[in-house]
Amino acid sequence: MSANAARAREAADAVIARLGQLHPRRIDLSLGRLERLLARLGNPERSVPPVVHVAGTNGKGSAIAYMRAALEAAGYGTHVYTSPNLVRFNERIRLAAKGGGVLVGDDTLADALLECEAANAGDPITFFEITTAAAFLLFARHRADILLLEVGLGGRLDATNVIDRPLVSIIMPVSIDHTDFLGPTLAGIAAEKAGILKRRVPAVVARQTPEALAVIEGEAARVGADLIVSGTHWQAYEERGRLVFSDQTGLLDLPRPRLVGPHQIENAGAAIAALRAAAQFEIPASALEQGMLRVDWPARMQRLSPGRLAAHLPEGAELWLDGGHNVGGAVAIAAALAELEERVSRPLVLVAGLLATKDADGFLACFSDLARHVFAVPVPAESARTPQEVAASAMRAGLMAETADGIEAALERVRALGLEAPPRVLITGSLYLAGQALALNGTPPV
Repeated sequence: MSANAARAREAADAVIARLGQLHPRRIDLSLGRLERLLARLGNPERSVPPVVHVAGTNGKGSAIAYMRAALEAAGYGTHVYTSPNLVRFNERIRLAAKGGGVLVGDDTLADALLECEAANAGDPITFFEITTAAAFLLFARHRADILLLEVGLGGRLDATNVIDRPLVSIIMPVSIDHTDFLGPTLAGIAAEKAGILKRRVPAVVARQTPEALAVIEGEAARVGADLIVSGTHWQAYEERGRLVFSDQTGLLDLPRPRLVGPHQIENAGAAIAALRAAAQFEIPASALEQGMLRVDWPARMQRLSPGRLAAHLPEGAELWLDGGHNVGGAVAIAAALAELEERVSRPLVLVAGLLATKDADGFLACFSDLARHVFAVPVPAESARTPQEVAASAMRAGLMAETADGIEAALERVRALGLEAPPRVLITGSLYLAGQALALNGTPPV
């Protein structure tokens, strides 16, 4: 890294750290503070490209990744906003560029954040709100054809919900998570997610439980949104190793998605349904094919074959990473692992760490019939469960478990397990842990 690049990174990191001190609560769902700031900035959210707004508990990022890959293959300039980041904040903002989008540069990011900080003038505002304002500034000032916008938390009161007329809305599968902010019931959480629905805006709904779907349908009827529901208006399924998508327009026979796991069939289907609902964009079948083959979404059943971490494992072992952290995510991960086991059988070892706000017992119970051993490790975040707590949850699920000081220490100890074959090792339980793994591995998102 050059001296100028290092200075730019330091400046961006400094303002990011400072903005985190503007509000006593890291998360405080509201729209008023952000609307005040956006008004001072000239309402840049009204000048962004057409928006696809994506909510849900699991699968949001994957759906966005499929859409981005297909849109870029079709030649469309695509901005992307996702959260949280894994290694560096810049991952949250991807700006359209010739040949494919790029993560925002440090100088550009720092300038936008400083402008928002000055306009905010010290008023209370959360970190996510002010950084979302900076993202809207950048998306308004850099040309693109479309903006793929991921909800941060919930939907109704999320900072991204200042977009009052998206091109398409998407609600990915809803399950129990973030109960301290969204409430303890599935119906209540679904209602928060459905808060992004807008009058006469088509809304793609991925597969839901009957309870969640009933809430979403009720809210759509109330506001006048047009639902496009999985299993009713479209369906996606695997047939002979291919992805088949069908809706009223016709049938598509596409390559199976590059992302691993049976849940990715539904995620890809939701992305395709949304692109077909965005009538102003022509996405040929060839671009959808390329999207399935080129898609990239780090820390979602990602094979860490290159990098430094695999060197700690026995020869021939596989190393995987998934940042799933709720029970719904664990169900999907377990299904992906079972699918891998059907192809090539290997003993499974987990390296796991979770936040204190997550259901560790429910998460680890999903692996009770799959994993041989669990190494519980600390998570580099506030309010994380101790390794001892995670190990206790694993043992309650009937798993052999022990603690380790960190990811590398855990991987080193896999050798001592004396397994009959080179193992399949999965690092999981937290996006913070996943980010640490990618940093240690020397393979941060790009």
